[in-house]
Amino acid sequence: MTTYLQEHLNFTAANIVTESSEDGKDLFMKGICIQGGVKNANERVYPVDEIQNAVKSLNEQVKGGYSVLGEVDHPDDLKINLDRVSHMITEMWMDGPNGHGKLKILPTPMGKLVETMLGSGVKLGVSSRGSGNVSEGSGHVSDFEIITVDIVSQPSAPNAYPTAIYEGLINMNGGHRVLENLKSAGSDTKLQRYLKSEVTKLIKDLKL
Repeated sequence: MTTYLQEHLNFTAANIVTESSEDGKDLFMKGICIQGGVKNANERVYPVDEIQNAVKSLNEQVKGGYSVLGEVDHPDDLKINLDRVSHMITEMWMDGPNGHGKLKILPTPMGKLVETMLGSGVKLGVSSRGSGNVSEGSGHVSDFEIITVDIVSQPSAPNAYPTAIYEGLINMNGGHRVLENLKSAGSDTKLQRYLKSEVTKLIKDLKL
């Protein structure tokens, strides 16, 4: 039976690095998205050839012009929720037994939150989301397909930072106004600077 699969990698395990485009307009996160050939924390083993096939399939989607979007936090199904989208996958590749990916942070409300958190020193990890068959006992995964890679908090944290910030924005004084401005900020750099300062204040207030 096909199973919904999520696999978390914290900041250290994923070896996440951030980089900007040459013109400084785009922000990227890059690192390991899924590990192959080892039993992970969920007692599952992804054979390297399964990861290779899944990575190849996703790359073909990207090269074919299909937008592979990812979210902040992770839902309990394979559906992509547009109001939670923070990034798009621009590339995936194999390096040894592991599948690596490059994520472009988008100027969406959730993307702005990710950008602000990274700029404030918050360590974020990733969570692959896909489907496959898991054999009982050995935990070996077959027929694996990567749907997307989400951005998540450190697995050791009791609550995901992005969820706490989003809910805090809604409840804080003037939070609705900030959220509406986030949606319409576009390329207005002055407004973007203001919004970043407001979200940074919230992060400090929440003691994240």
